[in-house]
Amino acid sequence: MWDVALLATRLRARFGRSAPAGLIEATAALQDLAVNEAPASERAKLLAALADQMENLPPGIITAKNGPYLVTNVAAVRTPLGERLTLPPQLALCRCGASASKPFCDGTHATSGFTDDKDPKRVPDQRDTYPGEQVTILDNRGICQHSGLCTDRLATAFRTKEEPFVAPSGARMDELVRAVRDCPSGALSLAFDRVEARDLVDWHGARERAIEITQDGPYRVTGGLPLTDADGADVPRAAGSSREHYALCRCGHSQNKPFCSGMHWYVDFRDPVRRAGAEPTLFEWAGGLPALTRMTRLLYERHVPADDLLAPVFAAMAPELPQREAATFAAAFGGPPVGDPAADGAGRPALTEAQRARWVALALRAADETMLPADPQFRGALTSFLEWTSRVTDALPPAWDWGPAGPPAEAPLQTSAVDDQEAIPLPGPDEPVGFEANIKPLFREHDRASMEFAFDLWSRDDVQANAADILGQLSSGSMPCDGAWPADRVEVVKRWTESGFPPVAENPIEL
Repeated sequence: MWDVALLATRLRARFGRSAPAGLIEATAALQDLAVNEAPASERAKLLAALADQMENLPPGIITAKNGPYLVTNVAAVRTPLGERLTLPPQLALCRCGASASKPFCDGTHATSGFTDDKDPKRVPDQRDTYPGEQVTILDNRGICQHSGLCTDRLATAFRTKEEPFVAPSGARMDELVRAVRDCPSGALSLAFDRVEARDLVDWHGARERAIEITQDGPYRVTGGLPLTDADGADVPRAAGSSREHYALCRCGHSQNKPFCSGMHWYVDFRDPVRRAGAEPTLFEWAGGLPALTRMTRLLYERHVPADDLLAPVFAAMAPELPQREAATFAAAFGGPPVGDPAADGAGRPALTEAQRARWVALALRAADETMLPADPQFRGALTSFLEWTSRVTDALPPAWDWGPAGPPAEAPLQTSAVDDQEAIPLPGPDEPVGFEANIKPLFREHDRASMEFAFDLWSRDDVQANAADILGQLSSGSMPCDGAWPADRVEVVKRWTESGFPPVAENPIEL
C-alpha cells in the first residue's frame, strides 16, 4: 500500500497543476490508507515523506466536477472544536454530504446522484450598500451562509426583523469592523469615504491558510486559499466577495455550490455526530476553541477598553492575549494542552480585588454576548474557573470539570423526517381555507427557522407577499428540501392563493 501511495504521490507532484482530478482524488485516498494502516509509531515519518514529495505544489482547493474538494498542502485543517488534525498533504473532502467517513470523501458522490450545479432559484447575486455616518456597510445576500454571527452578536446593526437589514449607525465603529471581519462567507465588507477597505476586512492577509470543519455546517476557509475548478480555472465569485475567507458547502444541498447558502440548516445536516452516552467535557460543551476565542476577544476588544477601572491596567497588554487566554481556558476545560501563557511576559497582569471582581463580571458578560451555553451546570463551572484564574496569573490552571452537579442532560437532536401526514387535518374541497387554521400549521418550526433569512413562514403578511415563490417551490418539490409535500397539502396552499387570501375566522360564532 505504501509503495502504491508513494507512486501516486510522485505522479501527482510531477503533473502539478495539470494533474487530472481522478489522479488527485486517488492520491488522497491512497495516502490516507497507507498512513492509517501503518503502525502509529511510523505515521509521522510517512507523513513527512509524502510532504517532501509534494513540497513544491502550491496550496489550494480544487472542486472536482460532481465530486469532492481536492485540498493540497493546506497549513491547517481544524475540527469544530478548533483542534488541528494531523493529515497527509493531499486530501479529498466530502461535499455531497453522504460520505460515511465525513469530512473525508469515500466515493459516495459517484452513486448518490450528487451534482454541483447551482440552483437557478438561489438568492440573486446582488451587492447592497448601506451608508452610515462614519462607515458604509456592503453586503451580498447571494453568498451569505446564514451563520448568524452578525445578527446574533450585533443585533442593533444587523437586523433580521426590520428594514433595512443593516443599520450602520446602530453600533460603534469597532463593533462594526469586528462583525464584518468575522463574517465567514465573505459577504460583508465596509468602506470609508466611499473607498472600500477590503484589506482591513481581509485581516491584511495575515491569517494562516486553514480550513475549519464546522459543527453541522460548511467548511470555513481562511488565509486566501485559491479555489479553482478541475480545469484549473478560477471559480467565479459573487460581486464583492472576499478572496481571503469564504464558506464551502459540505451538506450537498447548497443552492450556490460550491459556496454555502445555509441549506444545511434546512436539511438537518449533522456532522460530526455527538458521542452517544459519553460525558462531554467543558471544552466540548462550550463549543471548543472558536467559542472561547470569541469570548476572550469580546472581553479584551470591547469590554475592558471601555471600563474605567480595567482600561489603564490592560493598556499595554500583548495583542495576542485574547487568543492565549482562550487557549489556556480550553486546556483547563479538557481541550488541547498549552504552554505557559506568562512564560514570555505576555500574560494577564496581577489585579487588585476590585479589578479582579470587575474582570470576572465582564468575562461573564462576554460569555453571555458570545452565547456560550447558559445552563446552570456550565455557568457554575465557568464562574468558579474565572474566580480561580482571576486570582492566579503566574501558573497554569488545573484541569477543571463539572463539579459535583455533573453535566446537563443532552438535548435530543432534531430529526429530518417529514411530519406525519395524518397529523394535520386538511380542509375539505368545499371548506374555506384560512392562514391560521390551515396554512400556518403546514410549516414546521424548523421550516420557519430555516427560512427566516428571507421571510417568516408563520407570518400571514410574509407568506402572502411571497406566495407565488413559495407555491412554486412547493409544487416543484424543492421546498422543503428534506422531503416533498404530498399533492393534497400543496393543493391547500394553491386554493388559499387563488382565492385571494381570504381572512377566514378561526373560531366562528354559531348563531
